[in-house]
Amino acid sequence: MLKRSSKENSELEGAVSSGRTTVKLLVSVVSKREALEAVKGEAHIVDVKNPKEGSLGANFPRVIRQVKEIVPDNVEVSATIGDLPNLPGTASLAALGAAVSGANYVKVGLFGVKTSMEATILMREVCRAVKDYNKTSKVIAAGYADFEKVDCLNPLKLPKVAYKAEADGAMIDVKIKNSESKLFNFLSDRELKKFVDEAHNFNLIAALAGSLDKQDVPRLYGLGADVMGVRRAVCSKRDRLKGEVQRKAVSDFAKEIRRCEQATKRSAFGGQTI
Repeated sequence: MLKRSSKENSELEGAVSSGRTTVKLLVSVVSKREALEAVKGEAHIVDVKNPKEGSLGANFPRVIRQVKEIVPDNVEVSATIGDLPNLPGTASLAALGAAVSGANYVKVGLFGVKTSMEATILMREVCRAVKDYNKTSKVIAAGYADFEKVDCLNPLKLPKVAYKAEADGAMIDVKIKNSESKLFNFLSDRELKKFVDEAHNFNLIAALAGSLDKQDVPRLYGLGADVMGVRRAVCSKRDRLKGEVQRKAVSDFAKEIRRCEQATKRSAFGGQTI
């Protein structure tokens, strides 16, 4: 059996001390075939996107429908609607399309907005379009950890934006995907914890993504995130564009999440096995 490094043990202790009992694994897919792999690997949320169109690139409505038709009822479906310009009409129409196609979550990439006010206006229209169609659909305001590089809104402002717009959650991802695009290269644990805590204070879902690996699960768990999103790490050859989602890689993430959950439960019961 491989021994864990002191860093891994420290991160697991952080996960336990956070008191978290659950985190959902979101796996981004581009097709029905990949969706099945994600489901067989025990993903909690199957996220339909098109990485060829960007970090939060939108896929076709027909693909969202196909995925919705084949996943079991206990697996939720989300859909990205693009790295959007500051065009509330365009954004709200795209969001409605995703909801009509069957998405339980609609993820809105706030790329073109420059201020919190612009983001709130856009998100408010998106929420109105989605909720008028289906009040149970959830809308997620998504921003980018590398905001300084790509000149967009600081994602740490998103919890307040989402709250004012009456959205359901806030997410941080990375816009430019390359070998240096890891979430933690741009934002510190302190900043991410503040983001998560503020989202929770507003009763919002807090989601984190950005070139995450299995080794990051305890760290994300310790930060208190409700959802962690992955693609590259679960694709063949770790290629988010040309690779395909592999159930074994998804399963490894799911097992790591369960390990953190069990560690938290043992801690709650004084170290006893339950």
